[in-house]
Amino acid sequence: MPFDDAKGLQIALEEAKKGYEEGGVPIGGVLISEDGTILGRGHNMRFQKDSAILHGEMATLENAGRLKGSVYKNCTMYTTLSPCNMCSGACIMYGIKRVVLGENENFQGAEELLKSVGVEVVNLDNQECKDLMKKFIEERPKDWYEDIGE
Repeated sequence: MPFDDAKGLQIALEEAKKGYEEGGVPIGGVLISEDGTILGRGHNMRFQKDSAILHGEMATLENAGRLKGSVYKNCTMYTTLSPCNMCSGACIMYGIKRVVLGENENFQGAEELLKSVGVEVVNLDNQECKDLMKKFIEERPKDWYEDIGE
């Protein structure tokens, strides 16, 4: 039986809240196998680690450690925000078959790119994800726009 998407998103949201509490960008992720095993979870660490690449999904993959390529192909990446080009590219590179996002109102990433290579993209349109991201953007617009190049 596939893992429940609402539960997966809740884990990603826990990570996003942790990131926010640490003074970072509140984007969280979790990589879950078809059988419900959590392989990795993480949150955006740009500010905490002065990193250009540790977005929520990238931190999740980093925390999953080295996995055989075949493992990723039966996983879902849960993320609180529509994944950017870099994070979408990482999902494509590893063959992750599903990406479930919390929202895409505050930012719409490379969803069409994911779909174009056969990745199933599901938007749960979660209000809590929207509210947390909106709050961060309003509080720290300079920090938000620094990363997305505006």
